[in-house]
Amino acid sequence: MLIDRIKLFESGFQAIKENIEKLLQQSDAKAVLLVDRDGNLITNAGETEKIDLESFATLAAADFAATSQLAELIGEQQFLTLYHQGERDHLYFQALARNIIIAVIFDQRTTLGLVRVRVKHAAQTLSKILEDIFGGQEQLAPEEEARIEDISKDIEDELDRLFG
Repeated sequence: MLIDRIKLFESGFQAIKENIEKLLQQSDAKAVLLVDRDGNLITNAGETEKIDLESFATLAAADFAATSQLAELIGEQQFLTLYHQGERDHLYFQALARNIIIAVIFDQRTTLGLVRVRVKHAAQTLSKILEDIFGGQEQLAPEEEARIEDISKDIEDELDRLFG
């Protein structure tokens, strides 16, 4: 069972990476990042060489946390999307299942409308992949869950090294 879960994590991570790259191409964005709500970078694609990815991930998560508090103040449960418009570059964020955030950095090469449509489609696909990966994980014994987490982190690091 452990080997099957590891294979699922590995194939799932590869599917996530492929979908992020597909979103990058279809939206004509500069970069796409997947971040968890704790501020950890999961993966990225595109022009990210000049970005401090750790800081970006942390601040994206903090942005969502602050916005969640604003939503509560006006009686909303949460906001699922955020948009920040700059002079040259813009940010579009969308929350996914499992407390994951898609972050898209784009410029004048594309439009907010196209980014929104492409992110909406990618979000459905990515949410399904994440649910396939993590859907039954709660049923595992705590020690097996910890082993899978350790192994999946090693796999993720190795995949990032190979494909990142």
